[in-house]
Amino acid sequence: MARGKLQAFVRRLKDRIALNRRTFILYSILRVLVLLTLIRCIMTQRWEGVAISILVLVLFLVPSIVEDKARIEIPGLFQAIIYTFIFAAEILGEIDHYYVLIPGWDTVLHTLNGFLCAAIGFSLVDLLNRSSKDINLSPLYVTIVAFCFSMTIGVLWEFVEFGFDTFLGMDMQKDTFVTSISSVALDPANAGNRIQIHDIVTTVITTATGDTTTINGYLDIGLIDTMKDLLVNFGGALVFSVIGYRHLKRNESGNWAEGLHVRPVPAEQYQENERRLDEMEAKREDKKR
Repeated sequence: MARGKLQAFVRRLKDRIALNRRTFILYSILRVLVLLTLIRCIMTQRWEGVAISILVLVLFLVPSIVEDKARIEIPGLFQAIIYTFIFAAEILGEIDHYYVLIPGWDTVLHTLNGFLCAAIGFSLVDLLNRSSKDINLSPLYVTIVAFCFSMTIGVLWEFVEFGFDTFLGMDMQKDTFVTSISSVALDPANAGNRIQIHDIVTTVITTATGDTTTINGYLDIGLIDTMKDLLVNFGGALVFSVIGYRHLKRNESGNWAEGLHVRPVPAEQYQENERRLDEMEAKREDKKR
C-alpha cells in the first residue's frame, strides 16, 4: 500500500514537470542518461556511483516537490539550469571524474552555483516582499540579501567539503601544487618572521613507518581550491545580483531574467494545473484498463 502511494506520488511529480514540454524533454533525456549510468555502475560494482545516481534521480524531483508544496512556479529556464547543474556536478563530475579530467570543471560549476543560489535567494525574498502587506523592501535591499544568501550557501558548502575531507578521508577540497611558500611557521626563533621559499622543485614526505613519497613542488592542502571556489561563487552571485536588481528596478517583463524569477501561483492557475494533472492520471488509468 505504501509502495503504491509512493509510486503515485512520483508519477504526479513527473506529470507536474510535463506541464512544461521543453523542460520535460530535457528532464527525460537527463533521466535516461542517469539510468544508464546507474546500470553501468551496477555492472562494474561501483556502489558509490550507484548511490550517487539514485540521489540524482531524487534531486531531479525536488523542484516539482517545491512547486507542489509551496504553490509556486519555478520557470522552465530555471528548472533546466538546475537539472543541468545536478547532472554536471554529480554524474559527470563525481562518477565520470570530470573534476579531474577537465581543468576548470569545478570552477565553472561553483560559478554557476553562485549564480543559482543568488537567483533562489532573490526569489525567496521577493516572494516575501510581494506577499506581505507590512514589508516593502527596496530593490537594492532584496538584491543585497540575495547576494549574501548565495555567499552563505557557498561558505556552508566549503564547510561540508572540509568535513568530508577531515573525517572521511576524501579529497573534495582539491589540493594544489605550488612552487613557493611564505610562512611564519618556518621561523626557528618563533618570532613571527616570514620565511619565504621559492622555486620549490620537489618535496619528500616521510611517514612514521619510514615510507617516503616525492612530489613535484609543494602540496597546498585545499586552501587555494577553497578560496578559488569562494571567489567564483562571488562572481556568479554578483552577476545575478546585477541582473536581478535591474529586473526588479525596471519591473521588466518578457526578458530572459524573468525566466529565473520564481513567482507564486494564482489560485485559478493552481486549480487549472491540478485539473490537468488529474486528466493525465485518468488517461493513464484508462490505458491500463
